[in-house]
Amino acid sequence: MTFMQRLFWIIALVAFPAALYFGNHHWAPGHVVSVILGLYVIVGIYDLWFSPHTLNRLYPVAAYMRYALEFIRPEIRQYFIAGDTEELPFNREQRDLVYRRAQDLEDTQPFGTEHDITATGWLGAAHSIAPTIVREETKRVMIGGEHCSQPYSAARLNCSAMSFGALSANAIMAINKGARLGNFYHNTGEGGFSPYHRQGGDIVWQIGTGYFGCRTPDGGFNAEAFKQAATLDQVKMIEIKISQGAKPSHGGVLPAAKVSEEIARIRLVNMGEDVISPPAHREFNTPRGLLHFVVKLRELSGGKPVGFKLCIGRKYEFLAICKAMLETGITPDFITVDGAEGGTGAAPVEFTNRLGVPCLEGTNFVHNCLVGTGLRDKIRVISSGKTATGFDIVTKLAIGADLVNAARTMMLSLGCIQSQSCNTNKCPTGIATQDPVRGKALDVESRHKRVASFQKHTLNAAFDMIAAMGLDDPDDLFPHLIWRRGADGVNQHFDDVFPPLAANILLGSEHDIPANWIQDWQLASADSFAPDPEVLRKAL
Repeated sequence: MTFMQRLFWIIALVAFPAALYFGNHHWAPGHVVSVILGLYVIVGIYDLWFSPHTLNRLYPVAAYMRYALEFIRPEIRQYFIAGDTEELPFNREQRDLVYRRAQDLEDTQPFGTEHDITATGWLGAAHSIAPTIVREETKRVMIGGEHCSQPYSAARLNCSAMSFGALSANAIMAINKGARLGNFYHNTGEGGFSPYHRQGGDIVWQIGTGYFGCRTPDGGFNAEAFKQAATLDQVKMIEIKISQGAKPSHGGVLPAAKVSEEIARIRLVNMGEDVISPPAHREFNTPRGLLHFVVKLRELSGGKPVGFKLCIGRKYEFLAICKAMLETGITPDFITVDGAEGGTGAAPVEFTNRLGVPCLEGTNFVHNCLVGTGLRDKIRVISSGKTATGFDIVTKLAIGADLVNAARTMMLSLGCIQSQSCNTNKCPTGIATQDPVRGKALDVESRHKRVASFQKHTLNAAFDMIAAMGLDDPDDLFPHLIWRRGADGVNQHFDDVFPPLAANILLGSEHDIPANWIQDWQLASADSFAPDPEVLRKAL
């Protein structure tokens, strides 16, 4: 018998006569003691003989203290233990900065940095002794290639994909109103173009593997339904979602219990049935097929910019898309590169932690692929992954992006407290939930102003940094201006960390292609995402 079991029996033996004594005397406090001791004995007996938990059998009643402390551990750590620069995915310093900028408060910092700027891996930027001012005409980016008849002028920072269903109706409305106020776009996510997105803010309609909002009863693509929504003035661009950073190459299931009449109507699915978002598209299964789907959506939308979003995995697969572009002459208007850092979507732990290439590396890879194939000037690159500060924007632009998307920090600007309960439907701030009571607690009229304020101040901070680096155009940023502290204490410029690829080099002799690129380039085929079997046989 363990010590805790002995202690329980001692207290229980005392509890019975005490309960009898106080129960026979008309003294109110005694009745309270009787009830408490009685409950203690009942719970303890259950723990000893019936509990399925080993801890409860060995430590009757007392084990619940551990469960209680474990339950509140995240909050205790967040509010009382963790330092300002320790937490992940966004530390206290980053969250406070987002909150202050969202509320239009002072965002300066006194008494120096709290970071060890000599630590291995620390990132910094090279300033200039001849600072300038970023020109107004360079603060937006025109998206739309030669086959696009309705090009779109986009802000350098926009709202990344978050679906109605993942976020509440009020959260979606607040973000879209914020996008209208701040003059930036709002990506719908793959959950469909809902009524809550229609608050006047510019929309990028994302078409995922489930084709929600433009699907046939059997889950295929419905061209007429797509055309009806895509030609609306509010929809500025179309994004085909191939994969996302949180769970690349993984589909999703919305349980039947969560498929309300409203969600069924928006997504064009059957109410009361599981809604399955498959891992891959039905409309195409080859690089050529993807590009022909781009053309189809561009025509159906009336000539609006169409692109695709993906998280980089097998590098030869993206190079296969580049080969298909070269062979067909078809190019998307933009490519969104999602980082493996994850995002708002709930995902299996293994997928979140282990699959995909990080945002900076993936963005630079896509940029280099397009440079090496002579396609870079035809396609805009959008970098999407963990953007909280102006420096985050600057690094992504320097590494090869034209503009940047942010998702989780847009949620923080709404009032998200990083409780990490997005997948429980019990979000304490009414953002990532479909609980009508929790969702309605979010005030759209005040919160949408915070979204716009965060975007404005963060973007201005990025422009201020770019000006301090001696540039008047964000497009003039290049990797050499960003550095990373190496393990030997020496700063490495980003063009050493991510070596640039020479223009058109992949189109020339294979003898000129860098050794770390040659095999992926040879494996890539415009006709299949699978590696070229002949080349693979030789490689093995």
